[in-house]
Amino acid sequence: MITIHHLKKSRSKRVIWLLEELGIPYNIINHQRDPISNLAPKSLALIHPLAKAPIIVDGKITLCESGAIMEYILNKTTSNQLRPAINSAEYYQYLEWLHFAEGSLALPVISTLLMQMKKRDGTSPLDRYIAKEISVDFSYIDQTLSKQSYFAGNTFTAADIMMTIMLEIANSLKLLNDKTNIKNYLTNIQKRKAYQLVVSHG
Repeated sequence: MITIHHLKKSRSKRVIWLLEELGIPYNIINHQRDPISNLAPKSLALIHPLAKAPIIVDGKITLCESGAIMEYILNKTTSNQLRPAINSAEYYQYLEWLHFAEGSLALPVISTLLMQMKKRDGTSPLDRYIAKEISVDFSYIDQTLSKQSYFAGNTFTAADIMMTIMLEIANSLKLLNDKTNIKNYLTNIQKRKAYQLVVSHG
């Protein structure tokens, strides 16, 4: 059975959500953030050298990085319900968005989160770069969701799980104020039964 080393308010939420959607049983070991720094605890370093959540342990396999974990789980299951057929048009949309979440989108979103912790005037090269990326990325996402219900067309897939976490962070940072399609998408996604179960884990 897969064991998830879970940290509240982290990307490990994705792994729990995926397993719930697939109906795959799992164990959870909860780790608590450092009370002073709010960062991941040293206990995770005993599981994996990167000391980041999520981490899964499945027999002799110990794996970090949420995207890699998602692909591992999808490759392990016989169900194709959360991944379109390879070489279909939907598959390539799925593949792009599966990697977009931690590729193009994570840097500007997490950078915005960190920069909001300190007052800035918005004129530095970094500030200008992040502002540009935020504008381009969220315009692209909103445009995509104006034409289809989910990221890989009109069927919910693992790409939606990957993207939703970043979109929720962006929403909390007030980066989606004029992005109606993204906001409607989040409202719809958050009604899913598996998502509601994940919320209970924090």
